[in-house]
Amino acid sequence: MLANAGLNVTGVDPAAASLAVARHKPGAGLVRWVHLATMTGNVAQVFVTDLDWEATLRAIGERLRAGGRLVFESRDPQRQAWLEWNRDQTYRKAVIPGPGPVEVWTDLTGVSGSLVSFRTTFVFGRDGAVLTSDSTLRFRGKDELATSLATAGFAVDEVRDAPDRPGREFVFIARRAGRGTGPLSVRRQARPGRPTGGPR
Repeated sequence: MLANAGLNVTGVDPAAASLAVARHKPGAGLVRWVHLATMTGNVAQVFVTDLDWEATLRAIGERLRAGGRLVFESRDPQRQAWLEWNRDQTYRKAVIPGPGPVEVWTDLTGVSGSLVSFRTTFVFGRDGAVLTSDSTLRFRGKDELATSLATAGFAVDEVRDAPDRPGREFVFIARRAGRGTGPLSVRRQARPGRPTGGPR
């Protein structure tokens, strides 16, 4: 609808099958379709060992054509976001049709070097059931992330802020290196304020 109204529209999806369906919809020829590998919600931090992180980047690289893009976000460890992971600062309550009211909060359970562990608690108002989920995340610095990307055959085009959390996260925009793409380069560092793995 937007494209038919004369706007320039780009459709992005990590699933090639979804893009294939979209390309057959009326007016799809007016849209630029992009197959993008993404890791949203700080999921890059779920890969806590170097082996797992390297294997993930390698698998993504094998599925991208030369010049294909990988975009992901990761928290800046210098901001120490985990200091805010307690009930007082993470508590929220939602009313969900069916289950009814659900309370949820996060508590920090441990910090060991770059590894941060936490527990998320869910309390269901309908029956009082309490469920917990324990997780550990790896906080990598910007240079460490850039080096790991270069090792996996990616060139970093840009590192910018998350627009809704400036100064708290790195958003990496990288491409799979190939003939003529050149070596790793961090071209521009966005300034603060410019346009799950774990709690927000």
